[in-house]
Amino acid sequence: MGGPSDPPEGTPEGAPGGGEDEYRSVVFDESFVRAARLQEYSAEQRITDHAPAVRRRPPMRRSGLSRQALILVLLIAVAFGTAVYMGVRHPYRSPAADEPAEPLRMTVIPLAPQGEVPGTTDVERLYAHSPAAQFRPGAEGVPLPASRRTAHFSDGQVVSALLTAKDYLVRSALDPGVLTGGEIRPVRTLLDSGQLDQFDQSFDRPTADGRHAPTGWLVRFDPARVRLADREIRVQGTMQAAETDSATLEVTTDHTFVYALRPAGAERDAEASLFTVRRELHFRFDRDDLRLHQAELVVAHVQAGPLSCAEDSAARLRPLLAGQTAKETAPAGTDPYATGSTPALCGSLAPGAQPKL
Repeated sequence: MGGPSDPPEGTPEGAPGGGEDEYRSVVFDESFVRAARLQEYSAEQRITDHAPAVRRRPPMRRSGLSRQALILVLLIAVAFGTAVYMGVRHPYRSPAADEPAEPLRMTVIPLAPQGEVPGTTDVERLYAHSPAAQFRPGAEGVPLPASRRTAHFSDGQVVSALLTAKDYLVRSALDPGVLTGGEIRPVRTLLDSGQLDQFDQSFDRPTADGRHAPTGWLVRFDPARVRLADREIRVQGTMQAAETDSATLEVTTDHTFVYALRPAGAERDAEASLFTVRRELHFRFDRDDLRLHQAELVVAHVQAGPLSCAEDSAARLRPLLAGQTAKETAPAGTDPYATGSTPALCGSLAPGAQPKL
């Protein structure tokens, strides 16, 4: 029990009279005390002898960073130079790639019959007794030729050009809606955008100026005069593709189309006659045309008959039908089935071009 002077909790630890002080047994000798004496440096010693409080960092080595930056700049410069070089000197780029499409140059030659147009109610007999006896019906008469790659165009690109040319032939000369219905959109969508203004002007303001005749773009009959007696039009011809330069493919086609026609509004048993159209077309394709399934039609040479030379054939074809004769005769005979001939502005059908009934 503690004395009267002791606190209730007892003497605090370390206080006099308290418990054993843990440092009470520690004794510092005189040599230790002298060694521990503080010594203050003079101003001169602090400047000359004492190490500075703040260390100066050694300068950063920049040679490595500068070398990396220089290499990066050089790589960027080389990449940019390569891109510019490839853009200018790319083997598939042509200086004329951005030039506007060439306008279509066309010639439409009416061929007048020498005598009365033959006809019969039997359409198959008409074909069988004409030079079109071995022609194939419809699109079957426009087969794709064997093709191969060129110096700058792949097999697929050559085939794409041929397919586009075939589509143009089918739509512009075999589609009943185009032939007698007055439709033009199926043909228009296949043309290069640079030729659309010329195409539209040809139908808005048709004229026989060698640039704006609708019948230079497509086969178009006057529906007030004729109708199709057989929707299976007979066709025969050739087509071929060739590279004209490193950026251009050209497809040349030469086909003869034979139509069986009757007078508009006539009965089904009315006499039918044949009408022949020979079309020589030159298509041109750049890489954009191939990608978009379009073409530039640059040349169209058309011979069609039997027609009267007195009729205007620029806007629509107005065929002479069975039993009819031309009002005027033409200077020279022209056979649309024979290649290599150059007709006058108005020719005449050779006797062998008509059915022999």
